[in-house]
Amino acid sequence: MGLAPELGIPTGLPSLHARCLAACAPRVGDRVVHIGAGSGYYTAILAELVGEAGRVNAFEIDADLAAKARENLRRWPWAHVEPASGAHATLGDADLIYVNAGVQQPPLAWLDALRPRGRLVFPLTPGEGEGGMLLVRHVGSTQVFSAEFLCRARFIRCVGTEDEETGRRLAEAFASGNHGSVRSLRLLHAETPDGSAWVSGRGWWLSTSGPQ
Repeated sequence: MGLAPELGIPTGLPSLHARCLAACAPRVGDRVVHIGAGSGYYTAILAELVGEAGRVNAFEIDADLAAKARENLRRWPWAHVEPASGAHATLGDADLIYVNAGVQQPPLAWLDALRPRGRLVFPLTPGEGEGGMLLVRHVGSTQVFSAEFLCRARFIRCVGTEDEETGRRLAEAFASGNHGSVRSLRLLHAETPDGSAWVSGRGWWLSTSGPQ
């Protein structure tokens, strides 16, 4: 069973999303971006949590699923669905970005879109293998963010974020079993990876040192 079994798109695991939503704590009035909306089930939950004072902009690259999501979300007029990839869209400012597709290379535009105290939750995965749900928080700096893995996870790929070399590094890093030591996400133009680096990608790296 799944949203689109013929495309390899499964239904999201409720217990995983419950854990992630509790960690990122959507608030009434928040502006949320949901990437990988599917048929809109978790988009509806986000819309319910932020209330009419909030806003949910959702992206779903599969046009048929996006159409289903629009129909399913008619009860929440403050939730809008675009049939497009959230990897390359103009997001605007966001209090929360919630991603339901695995990335090897997180678009830096997602970090740029975060408001102060904003949160980004996304599956950082080495491609087909298992990765983890990463929670990133804007803690004042636009160059260094707090970061922690919430749990291990496996997701379909987010189109447009594939990077073979970074995927290889991620597979090796997750195989080490110490993903729980990650404490910050840092941009490469801010500083060079040091001995605290857990993994590095194109323009970013994860560190076992805190953001301060």
